[in-house]
Amino acid sequence: MDSAASQSKADRWLLENGPTELGNLFRAIIYYSSAPILITDHDRNCRAASFGASKLLGVPREEIIGRRLDDFAEPSFRPLISEGWRTFLDRGELQGTLRLVAPGGDLRDVEYIAKGNVLPVRNLLVLRDKTTQKQGGRPDEDSQEKGIPSWVQDFALLLLDADGQIVAWYAGAERMYGYSASEAIGQHVSFLFSSEDTLRIKLKQELKMATSDGHSCQEGWRVRKDGTRFWANVITMALKNDRGDLQGFARMVRDFSDRHQKDEELLLSRARPRPLPSESIVAGVVYGEFDQITEVNDRFLELVGYSRADFLAGRLSWPGLTPSEYLDLDELACEEGLRFGACVPFEKELIRKDGTRVSVLVATAVLKVSPFRWITFIQALSERDRSGSIAKEVVEPASIGMVGSSTAMKRILLQMEAVAPTDATVLILGESGTGKELVARAIHKMSPRRSLPFITLDCSNVSQGPLENELFGHERGALAGTMSNKVGGFEMAQGGTLFLDEVGDIPLDLEPKLLRALREKVFERLGGSKTIPVDVRLLAATRRNLSEMTGDKLFRSDFFYRLKVFPITIPPLRDHPEDIPTLAWHFTKVYAAKMNRQIDRISPETIRAMVNWPWPGNVWELENFIERSVLVSRGPSLRALLTELRGEAVGVASTATLAEVEREYVLRVFRETEGVISAAAARLGVPRTTLNALMKKLGISRSDL
Repeated sequence: MDSAASQSKADRWLLENGPTELGNLFRAIIYYSSAPILITDHDRNCRAASFGASKLLGVPREEIIGRRLDDFAEPSFRPLISEGWRTFLDRGELQGTLRLVAPGGDLRDVEYIAKGNVLPVRNLLVLRDKTTQKQGGRPDEDSQEKGIPSWVQDFALLLLDADGQIVAWYAGAERMYGYSASEAIGQHVSFLFSSEDTLRIKLKQELKMATSDGHSCQEGWRVRKDGTRFWANVITMALKNDRGDLQGFARMVRDFSDRHQKDEELLLSRARPRPLPSESIVAGVVYGEFDQITEVNDRFLELVGYSRADFLAGRLSWPGLTPSEYLDLDELACEEGLRFGACVPFEKELIRKDGTRVSVLVATAVLKVSPFRWITFIQALSERDRSGSIAKEVVEPASIGMVGSSTAMKRILLQMEAVAPTDATVLILGESGTGKELVARAIHKMSPRRSLPFITLDCSNVSQGPLENELFGHERGALAGTMSNKVGGFEMAQGGTLFLDEVGDIPLDLEPKLLRALREKVFERLGGSKTIPVDVRLLAATRRNLSEMTGDKLFRSDFFYRLKVFPITIPPLRDHPEDIPTLAWHFTKVYAAKMNRQIDRISPETIRAMVNWPWPGNVWELENFIERSVLVSRGPSLRALLTELRGEAVGVASTATLAEVEREYVLRVFRETEGVISAAAARLGVPRTTLNALMKKLGISRSDL
């Protein structure tokens, strides 16, 4: 089949299956909304509802789905609904007031905004009770003044083919961007960015991330047809057929202009420095799908006062355990999980079975978008406070080796704080040089195991046989030439933490034995028959895309999901350049002390050059650059080797593609290592075979060296 025929077949698949997939994405996004949202068909039948809609209407969500909007209205008002609905279907937009009946029979006037055809035969209805009271009985003045939040008033939904061309463009997208379907369909999605916008450069990476991870979530400025800009929250979900072949992307855009700064301030203001715990005090682990709790541990059941029989009978749901005043925080946690993999830990209360409340610290990670699956770690604050009277040491970034004050670094620190006291497996993701091992060591230092061993194994530097030996050890005579027993990493880390660096390089055949050790906490040495129990907390890191490797059958899916209990993604340095001056000064002080230099100044020109450079090698590259600069400095000012940053590249960094920047960096490393591949591979931190493949991908030949 030629490429044109394959593309046509993929487009047909998208048009047939895409609206359903978009519907699943839409449902996942509105499910956690504290705003009352209904999705209806053209006959006013409810097809989906948010948490907020269930609270406003006073009935469980499952009792809303399938019922007509009229069923909730005061009987004499129903003819007006019917008349208004015909007007709405004709215009595509309408707003006004409904008179609804509460379950107790009380009447309430509810403001609404209706938007048509956000998806085929699917309409958006957002409600607001005009009589809403603040906690304590006072009217919600802010809500009265602002009305329905702007970010839930419409949703732009569209479908892209595998190359990013727009295949389907629905009414919400037309309203948000100002382009008609005929203007948008067939265009590459990048036409929605301004020509100078650096987000154009990141688009390919965004689609690649969605392909490998299942979805990606980004925020940034977007441009309407009339030239105005808005801050967009963009969720992109990869769509694959039954064989796992990429067919295209489902994409949702929301206008967050009124909330993005408030969100950033809120998520960081929720956390406060807390004392390190003297022992593991995680009270609960909860798995869920949408609002249903699918699995819990016994400590969580004990915390909320329910029995295992209650859970099996379906008597637990996350919204049922959450007081209404905390719905906004749960919604923000969901948004964070979609954007960053896991949320910043925050305090809330849970409602126990007997009606009393318990204060907890909560951190949630999103496992999958469609269907929406999540995991939450819960710590009882009363226990945490008691442990605080024993261990008064407060978590400070400098005390655990973390440098940087950007929003991205603060978020990572707070995620580390949430997961460190637990025994949960953490998967640390990021490019080479971003500091994955540093994060692993910091988690260990913040954990109750901090006084016990921290053992590191680099899985990329050994072949299958030696790696198994390094992990599990061997009995005397098990391997040729072995005259004594060998203790492996699991035994050396007993009671402490085992960190597997570059876990994506573990051979496929070794993964079942490692998975058994993690699940059953026992193993046997090579050549031995004695089962050895082990108590080890596992941390893992990789620069590889494990999700993509799982799809290609290069990594076991069960092992991947066992590792990805709590993911922490470290952004590349180019994504938080505001930390570069702080890092530069930190490394300057470190190496000046080592080399007995007195350096107390870095020139503004040097700072500007460093901030403008994209640092393909990330923090590792910056550290080495500062070390060499300190080495050649003789006075009180850092003599930075700005020629290394290739001045011409500094000027074009904002317009170069990621591949061009990567190619230039690899070539620079080759020049510095005089074209020796083994030396260049060592500098880049990759095997020779990986570097050879990278050279082929980037079009680098021997003549370039």
